[in-house]
Amino acid sequence: MARKRQMKLSAYLVGTGMHASSWRLEEADPGASIDIEYYSKLAQTAERGKFDMAFLADSLAINEQSHPNILNRFEPITLIAALAGATSRIGLVATASTSYIEPFNLARQFMSVDRISKGRAGWNIVTTRDLSGNTARNFGADTHFELEHRYRRADEFVDVVRGLWDSWEDDAFVFDKARGRFFDPAKLHRIRHKGEFFAVEGPLNIARSPQGHPVLVQAGNSESGQAFAARVGEVIFAIKYNFEDARAYYKEFKEKVAAAGRNPGDVYVLQGISPVIGASEEEAKAKQKRIEAFLPEETIIGFLADYFKEVDFSRFNPETTAQEAGLNTLRAANPDYGKHQPVIARENPTLRELYSLIIGSFSGDHLVGTPEKIANTLEQWFLEGAADGFMLMAPVLPEGLDQFVNQVVPLLQERELFRTEYEGRTLREHIGLPVPVNRNSAGSLTR
Repeated sequence: MARKRQMKLSAYLVGTGMHASSWRLEEADPGASIDIEYYSKLAQTAERGKFDMAFLADSLAINEQSHPNILNRFEPITLIAALAGATSRIGLVATASTSYIEPFNLARQFMSVDRISKGRAGWNIVTTRDLSGNTARNFGADTHFELEHRYRRADEFVDVVRGLWDSWEDDAFVFDKARGRFFDPAKLHRIRHKGEFFAVEGPLNIARSPQGHPVLVQAGNSESGQAFAARVGEVIFAIKYNFEDARAYYKEFKEKVAAAGRNPGDVYVLQGISPVIGASEEEAKAKQKRIEAFLPEETIIGFLADYFKEVDFSRFNPETTAQEAGLNTLRAANPDYGKHQPVIARENPTLRELYSLIIGSFSGDHLVGTPEKIANTLEQWFLEGAADGFMLMAPVLPEGLDQFVNQVVPLLQERELFRTEYEGRTLREHIGLPVPVNRNSAGSLTR
């Protein structure tokens, strides 16, 4: 009998939580963002909950309006290497940009972590949005790459990295002491790449891992980003704020995957969620209100003024609605704005709610309540074609992760929607992804 389809779960780990006020709670440790023991405990909690993976985001520049939990934090590839030693089963995904690093360096770093973790690494591929306004200047350039340029570069970058990861066939190292043959030269391959952006000779000086190579994660929002994700992504991270939008995105994206010549069943869409969990609906709403109250007006208005530069926010306050501020008619050049327009048009959030939505800590009514309510929401989205799983972006850490693991996961397990034990050891085994065929191996179609 075929095994019943089960959802995938990922834990988004960021300091004291996704909510910008989480660090102000009495119980919070504001220094958690650079505490390795703290991150180790978070990853261990997610592993106890049998999560597929722990996810670490990144940014290459900050400014005075940046989220507090990204002002002072670890570089994510370094961090997942450390977390590999603190865990034994959970996958570990780090974010890295294709715009401000060379492919050889990144290929080597990720394959090293994949080896260290025995096949549990993943790469969240980003082209880097310049939200701070100073990203390029951190890397000796005057201007940030425009969108189409970034995605052309990313296509070539990923192709080079995957080629480098296939430098050695899986049985290339023979270690024949008697004959003095450390490796089989016929099974070592140089990439000899020369393209629009990169010239890379190869080979890479590390062999493939037990899962072949790291899982490729992507979160494209623009049309260019979604087309790129459909071509290369294996796990897709999306954020939609209601069931209808999530289901429409899921259907359209899977169609893009098929149009790219890939099997939609081999690409998994995870929807980002920020649940607020309480013993009752009233308790959950009180918790949400408590953390929202810590957001000062100047933080909200300052951030939005920086984000929507075309709008004068000086005459507005956090309770002004997005439509009153004219954001429903905004025609901005930045394609990131477009993803907020459906929410603004349909729900007309306050500027306070819009701020939380943009930074990723927005919790709609369907995600504020009891564990049963949260489980019911996830079950509906999963069974009715809106998601293959979920990225838990807890507003407050470690509390939000602890509650989800202790109270929501058991309900999902009872309903046979989520695993009770790990069945494999690699991230690909957890998710249900095949080991990539080495393009240089005998019988490979790409040889």
